[in-house]
Amino acid sequence: MDKLIEQFFDVEVMIAVLPTIIQGMWMTLAICAVVIPMGLFGGLFAALGMLSKHRWLRWLMIIFVDFFRAIPPLVLLIFVYAGLPFAGLRISPFTAVAFAFLLNNSAYYGEIFRAGIQSIGFGQSEAARSTGLNASQTMTYVVLPQATRNVLPDLISNTVEVVKLTSLASVVSLGEMLYAADMARSITYNASPLVLVALIYLAALWPLVRLVSHFERRIAH
Repeated sequence: MDKLIEQFFDVEVMIAVLPTIIQGMWMTLAICAVVIPMGLFGGLFAALGMLSKHRWLRWLMIIFVDFFRAIPPLVLLIFVYAGLPFAGLRISPFTAVAFAFLLNNSAYYGEIFRAGIQSIGFGQSEAARSTGLNASQTMTYVVLPQATRNVLPDLISNTVEVVKLTSLASVVSLGEMLYAADMARSITYNASPLVLVALIYLAALWPLVRLVSHFERRIAH
């Protein structure tokens, strides 16, 4: 038992590597600050495309969403970072992470937004149009606010998954929290830095998980 505590829960090691972990945490927050808004806007565009009256755009967005939901995000990230240089496109690790996660998250957010928009009865759109609103105004002021409220638990839940997904950035040597913890582990020969990062993720994401449950109960009632 003492060996287990020493190897995984060494408080002295955790305190010693904390500055390195915090530095990695700032990078994790930077990734989230870029990836989550881009994914939301990309997902909204994909959802509107899947519901478009134009058949070519509708099928193009359906193929996009299905394709990037089916590809594992780790495979996509490695392809973007290591594959694009063969085509003459050299990008930084941060850009590779942002681009790969944009494609992946847009597909998932797009499917959530599509379900939300389709949950709004067509009669509401007709009523809004009868008041003089055009199609874009009806979507912006009538449909989207209600659709977002209906799928808010799914949006938050997917955002939690996006935050956890940022740990994959360590694969391309981007200095986020997991990468910083792994470097600290290799120096200290102790797994406590990894446990520390796991506890930070737990403390940051557990409130969001409870928030999802709260919204689900409210919507159910």
